Amino acid sequence: MSSSSVTNSSAANETLRAQIFQRLHPRVYLERFIAEKIRPDGRTFDEWRNVSVNVGSISTADGSALVRMGDTTIVCGIKAEIAEPELDRPEQGFLVPNIDLPAICSPKFKPGPPTEEAQVLSDRLNEALVASGVLSLSSLCIHPGKAVWTLYVDCTCINYDGNAFDAALLAMLGALRSTTLPQATYNEETGRTTCSRNTRSPVQLTRNFASSSFGVLDTSHVLSDPTAFEEPLMDVTLTVIVDDRGELISTTESGGAISEETLLRCINRAKERAVQLKD
Repeated sequence: MSSSSVTNSSAANETLRAQIFQRLHPRVYLERFIAEKIRPDGRTFDEWRNVSVNVGSISTADGSALVRMGDTTIVCGIKAEIAEPELDRPEQGFLVPNIDLPAICSPKFKPGPPTEEAQVLSDRLNEALVASGVLSLSSLCIHPGKAVWTLYVDCTCINYDGNAFDAALLAMLGALRSTTLPQATYNEETGRTTCSRNTRSPVQLTRNFASSSFGVLDTSHVLSDPTAFEEPLMDVTLTVIVDDRGELISTTESGGAISEETLLRCINRAKERAVQLKD
């Protein structure tokens, strides 16, 4: 047996042992990397995964976007429908975000009805869009009290490798920016709304923003953009949403409390990230 064959076999055995150790002792496995100030995928603590955004990727949708964040891939399609407004908000349309985490995107998700994680993510995405005021709902009004636009903003995760919230929000914003609506006219005599086949207008967004998620390990180690392996091992997860002018929109923590110093550090990182994504 040649020396190269022995070397390859030895390397394969080392890789297999590392994979077994990672599955049996994931926390210890991660802590050994952290002690060397590096992460299992080779990134530093502050480093973000590469991001790509492709808008208009679904020709049958009114707006769409495909986002890749590392190995996490999410596609978003927007479908516009005409509906009656609520009585107490006669001039406001509807924005309905939703995310699906199908079994095909990761072994952690099983076939069947929406998982609790998908429902929580959908609620968080809705809160983010509402808190930011990214779209004036009054701009979706066709005729007060009679007809408004409802925008169904549906995301599907094609491949899951952590941080689905940041990727989904980026996909939703990209899809909204590419959305156009047909010119609609309400006829008071017939009570019907007609749409032009030729004239369409883009949806007007009021601000540009981005979310940045972090994982905190042992109170002092802050990891940007955690992967699917890192996420469940974090003591605290934090999401910071800021606009491209550096204005803080919201912060969301789960799993416990963090120090003010850590929070400020994450906010500063999020501001830098928002500018990078804008460019």
